[in-house]
Amino acid sequence: MSEAHVNDVGRPDDEIRSHAKRGRRDPARKDRILAAAADLVARHGYHAVGMADIGAAAGIVGSGIYRHFDSKAALLSALLEQLMDEMTQAATAAVAEAKDDRDALQRLVSTHVRFAIEERRLLQVYYREAHHLPEEALRGLRRAQRHYIEEWVIALAPQRRELSDAELRVVVHAALGTTQAVLFHHSGLAPDRLAELLESMGRRCLGLEDRAE
Repeated sequence: MSEAHVNDVGRPDDEIRSHAKRGRRDPARKDRILAAAADLVARHGYHAVGMADIGAAAGIVGSGIYRHFDSKAALLSALLEQLMDEMTQAATAAVAEAKDDRDALQRLVSTHVRFAIEERRLLQVYYREAHHLPEEALRGLRRAQRHYIEEWVIALAPQRRELSDAELRVVVHAALGTTQAVLFHHSGLAPDRLAELLESMGRRCLGLEDRAE
């Protein structure tokens, strides 16, 4: 058997490559951790799930999870921050692509319903477990939530001129609340039919279906 090639600093090339591989973070690993955390916390609750449980579900051995998150609170914060970032970006894009305020509201409803159906586990964690966040992280999450709601209020105001600012916000919260049914109730409906029902309820809460196009 031939000897392994030794580089200029006296270490075999195989060892160098192995060391480099160990030191390189797998970009997909963080996503696996977040997905595993969302699933476990949604099913069992924040306090019932440990970092070792999340690591095992993500296929990470030992303390590897701590290379990405130094605590369970930091992991929860990252999970919910990612959710609000994605929702806010989608809302901003929906408004930017709309031809008018009414179309913007229609798109906002559809986008929110899609999140409720496709990211059900994440939203369950948001509604049930956000209060476990450290105070600073919770304040940041609430700011992001207010920004998200503001997109709806700005689009709704020209459509419902009879409403005060406070009333507009109540209506928006009511429309968002219609999607919570999918989070905690298994309807058994096909996703398309479920989306159709939820979107219709959201539009009615906003008062869109009572007004002519």
